[in-house]
Amino acid sequence: MRVMQFEHASPPARTAGSATATALGVLCLALTLGLAGCASAPSGATPALADEALPAPVARALANSGLPPTSLGAVALPLGHGAAPWRYRAQVPMQPGSAMKLVTSVVALDTLGSTHTGFTRLLAGGPVVGGVLQGDLVLQGGADPDLGLATLWLLLRELRDQGISRIQGDLLLDRQRYRPARLDIGAPPFDDRPESWWNVIPDALPLDLGLQTLELVADGERLRARIRPAISGLRVDSSGMQLNDKPCNRWSEDWQSPLWREDAAGSVLVLRGAFPRRCTRNEDLQAAERTRYAGLAFAQIWRELGGQWEGLARDARDASPDSDAAAASTLPVLAQRRSRPWGEMLRMLVKTSDNTLARLLFLELGVPAMAAQPQARTLDLAREAVQGWYARQGIAAPGLVLDNGSGLSRSERISAQTLAQTLAWAWSSRHASDLLATLPVAGVDGTLRNRIKDSPATGWARLKTGTLRNVRALAGVVQDAQGRPWAVVAMVNADQNIDAARDVLDLLVDRIARGDLGR
Repeated sequence: MRVMQFEHASPPARTAGSATATALGVLCLALTLGLAGCASAPSGATPALADEALPAPVARALANSGLPPTSLGAVALPLGHGAAPWRYRAQVPMQPGSAMKLVTSVVALDTLGSTHTGFTRLLAGGPVVGGVLQGDLVLQGGADPDLGLATLWLLLRELRDQGISRIQGDLLLDRQRYRPARLDIGAPPFDDRPESWWNVIPDALPLDLGLQTLELVADGERLRARIRPAISGLRVDSSGMQLNDKPCNRWSEDWQSPLWREDAAGSVLVLRGAFPRRCTRNEDLQAAERTRYAGLAFAQIWRELGGQWEGLARDARDASPDSDAAAASTLPVLAQRRSRPWGEMLRMLVKTSDNTLARLLFLELGVPAMAAQPQARTLDLAREAVQGWYARQGIAAPGLVLDNGSGLSRSERISAQTLAQTLAWAWSSRHASDLLATLPVAGVDGTLRNRIKDSPATGWARLKTGTLRNVRALAGVVQDAQGRPWAVVAMVNADQNIDAARDVLDLLVDRIARGDLGR
């Protein structure tokens, strides 16, 4: 079970009805006002937008929080109605945290489409003779976010149904959809929990999204730990883990990143630190090196299906005319599957703020340009794709800095104005309902289930959160007291007192929902 330490269904009928009713003509006013004066501005410049006063309760809350007025940037743009937009430090590029996932989602819906899918294939690296595959078996990744042990079982079951009982060669892991195939190798850790689920850097073969579930069960005297489900050759050593008397909900305070060791029986995950007595946790961790894990999982499933294999699991070499990956493109397909459409996956991505899914989808934005630019990195092409999208839509994006598209970044920047216009564009697009369905509902679900619970916005506002050690943000759609929808973005960046920002942002949403922006 993933624990949201940091981000590090259809919409309600009333909201969905508003989106449908305004789909043909919304946003002309918002975009016009947002870009007004561009024609007279110097080339490459963006005209300044005047700040408006904060609603008095919000101004007081900001002052009482110890946060400086310059820590906040906020915008409320009308969606298909004649009210004037409201802005406060709207054009200042800021760290959005996971609110940046909305940029990735909107651009992906428009350029890849809601029906875009990933795939996984098994390819034959040799002939099949008498039930024996006389060559390597290639496991080819196509960015299938659903790829897990159950999926792998079904693919290998298909091989057994074809009469294949033995594989003579190796298991070749083809991750060459992206360049480089492994962005995670050599990447510096984002924080002091590199093994945690929010820090997974995906590749094109995301088996279990690079995670394994670690079960920790402590009674008064002893800690038991295991990987679930059990994988032969992958064990846990908890002998060095101490027990303490802290409450179970503070289990992570004395956790230390595990170490690895190899012995004759396989790989051992060595736990360190301390864990509370009488506590049980199930945590998703990067508990095994991913190539080794794929090989162990394959070997176990294939053996349980009655198959024979004595080879090794290894990565395909970098793409070149005579490489494993280049050869794989011409091999016959033995079995394959498609993932759920990304239009469905976005619901989990945004509501739970899944960084791995966001990074995987962001990489997909760069794939279409790879053939024309064979030397370019996929991540760079994805960044160019987003910049190009903003240029085509005529949305000014001064100071936009793109990293991995998830918001789990120290460098990503976007202004409240640009992000609000992104939402406004999406509101008028054919994908409006797809995006609205992904957004957490205030006081109801996702990362907003425990926020904004006593307000006119409760159950109606749909907002993506953003949280880093120095960031708090909200971005989405809020309906006011007259039933009019607004694209709302509010971000706070501060090195101190950042926890107080959450109440300030929630109060701003409440004032917008009440129709009281202090005018």
